[in-house]
Amino acid sequence: MTDSARPGASTRPRWLLPAVIGGSGALVATAVVGGIVLANQGGSAEPVPVTASTIRLPSPTPSIEPVARKASTPFAKALPTSVLQYALATSQEASGWLEAGALEAYAETFTDGGTGEVTVQSGQFATVDEARAQFQALMAELPMAEIAQAATATEDAEKPAPAPTTGRDQLPQTGPVQVGGKRAGTYAAADLGDGTAAVVWFNGTAAFRVVAPLADALDVYRAFPL
Repeated sequence: MTDSARPGASTRPRWLLPAVIGGSGALVATAVVGGIVLANQGGSAEPVPVTASTIRLPSPTPSIEPVARKASTPFAKALPTSVLQYALATSQEASGWLEAGALEAYAETFTDGGTGEVTVQSGQFATVDEARAQFQALMAELPMAEIAQAATATEDAEKPAPAPTTGRDQLPQTGPVQVGGKRAGTYAAADLGDGTAAVVWFNGTAAFRVVAPLADALDVYRAFPL
């Protein structure tokens, strides 16, 4: 199985923050894009059997224009203004993340122009260890064990339909954040039980938390560029 076929596998770039540039002490964020190696396909003397083709539908795009993000740091510029059908609607500093040690952090909402909404918290930390610690704190808040237990309980017809418990979109789930075939972090996702799901992850020195409609949460994570 290739990385792209694994749950949570991604071609997102690894995000790293160099400690110091020269003697100025200025912190500068930079994205290091993992290389993508394409294997050459050799010719074959044997006829190639006809197989069924897979039709890939284009990814959804927003029906509304995103608002402009006021922040202009390298990290802020690397954050998306749209993900799938969701466009940036609001952006402000995430004070709680700053208090937790982030160098910069943002709390943002994305909308599909209707009732669909995604909330995203993003933070840039000075070291990978600090970003990992933030991820671990976020993961500790997820109902990972509770959701696993609920999967075997009797369903309540008045509650939102639970997430699938098998397959690529099963919840809860956790795994590596892959960059160029190498691990750059870890992600975890869980059904919040209210029709939404949360996905948290760290990638190098950055950490993220996304809450989205249950059917879209993992797709939003997979489409997120960092």
